[in-house]
Amino acid sequence: MIIPKKQNRFCPKCKKYTVHTAEEAKRRPRRKATKSQRRFMRKLKGYGSFPKENPKGREKPTRKMDLRYKCSVCGKKHTIGDGFRVKKTEFKK
Repeated sequence: MIIPKKQNRFCPKCKKYTVHTAEEAKRRPRRKATKSQRRFMRKLKGYGSFPKENPKGREKPTRKMDLRYKCSVCGKKHTIGDGFRVKKTEFKK
C-alpha cells in the first residue's frame, strides 16, 4: 500500500485542515509490571508447560499497522481509527 508522506487532514487541536506528515508507530515491548504480565511470568516459572495452548499455524498473515499523523502547525500527533491490516507499506514523497 502506497501512502503519501504529506496529507491535508483535519487537526482536532487546531480545529482546521492543515498539512500532516504520516509515519508508522514504533512497536514497543510489553510492560513487565502489569498484573496480568506478572501472573503470566509466574506461571511460566517451574516445571509447568505453557499456560495456554500455543496457537501454531493459526496466526494472522499480516500485522496491524498504526499510522500517526503529525500536524505541521501545532506539532500534535494523532491517529485515525484502530489501524488496519496490510502486508507491505511504502511512503510516497
